[in-house]
Amino acid sequence: MTAMVKAEGVHKSFGAVEVLKGIDLEVKQGEVFCLIGPSGSGKSTFLRCINHLEKINAGRLYVDGELVGYRQKGDKLYELKDSEVALKRRDIGMVFQRFNLFPHMTAVENVMEAPVQVKGMSRAQARERARGLLERVGLADKAGNYPSQLSGGQQQRVAIARALAMDPKLMLFDEPTSALDPELVGDVLDVMRDLAESGMTMVVVTHEMGFAREVGDSLVFMDNGVVVESGNPRDVLTDPQHDRTKAFLSKVL
Repeated sequence: MTAMVKAEGVHKSFGAVEVLKGIDLEVKQGEVFCLIGPSGSGKSTFLRCINHLEKINAGRLYVDGELVGYRQKGDKLYELKDSEVALKRRDIGMVFQRFNLFPHMTAVENVMEAPVQVKGMSRAQARERARGLLERVGLADKAGNYPSQLSGGQQQRVAIARALAMDPKLMLFDEPTSALDPELVGDVLDVMRDLAESGMTMVVVTHEMGFAREVGDSLVFMDNGVVVESGNPRDVLTDPQHDRTKAFLSKVL
């Protein structure tokens, strides 16, 4: 089975600061892949490299067997044009920590916007599909509400519906619950659980260890730009092998 995401020796620097120091990992199709680690460990940067929001400085990164952001001829890499990158990015849904909804659009308009603008779907068809997706995330009754009329948890569920509207083959979640009040976290995690059960390939940067343990198929602990430990989430969380992992988990579990 082709890996949905494959990283080989991925490096990323911002100026003199090396944020990713040679990441090797593989996300299988249909897998829920969780990334944990302290702030500043490079988790979110790696996630942004997967859909080429950040360009890597060295190594290779593949999504569904294709190089991200580049094409290879012989031994040379050639950067893709922005339009080519955008075309490939359509297949990757991303849900950010902050919901990034358009404030002047209702929930249903937020969800239907990309299929209309990017895929050329008719507004009627996009609206019908958007309503179905809002129902899927438990917000059928909020279709006509603006973001300012929704709680943080509801906005995040609209953001998930919006990402799903493009029929992605891969979903990236960057700490999707960290900006939410604790009592709103559960509803968002329930939607993510439902997605996982439907077979969606997901890469999730998270602090929710319970979610990683229950729903995750693989877990990677990152620190200081490297993968320190990886394995089955239940094994890593209950019996970490590295001192650094033990120290981190003793603070968060």
